[in-house]
Amino acid sequence: MMRRFDMRLPAIVRLDAENEFQTETQNVSARGVFFYLTQPLAPGTRCEVTLTFPPHITLTDAVRVRFTARVIRVETPLPSARVGTAAMIEDYEFLRSSGSSDFLTALQRGMTN
Repeated sequence: MMRRFDMRLPAIVRLDAENEFQTETQNVSARGVFFYLTQPLAPGTRCEVTLTFPPHITLTDAVRVRFTARVIRVETPLPSARVGTAAMIEDYEFLRSSGSSDFLTALQRGMTN
């Protein structure tokens, strides 16, 4: 298991061209992301998650990242209207190159310690 970093960051979750949700992450690791939605997604559902790591996390410029992910777990704690969603990152791309490699190196180092 990879180390999880508590990061409450605004994110956009896109299922397809017609289904896009604004949300917030709870935590992020090198292999996964946990976020909240107002509706449950079935395990196995593929999604795209876009978020921006701010400068205080990257120690350089803000870095936007888009993950392709697959839902692996759904948590519906009652009575909350929010549905916790754990997704395994399958692929990612940096949407801004400035500072990307430094940020990736720091994130991987932190996650292997």
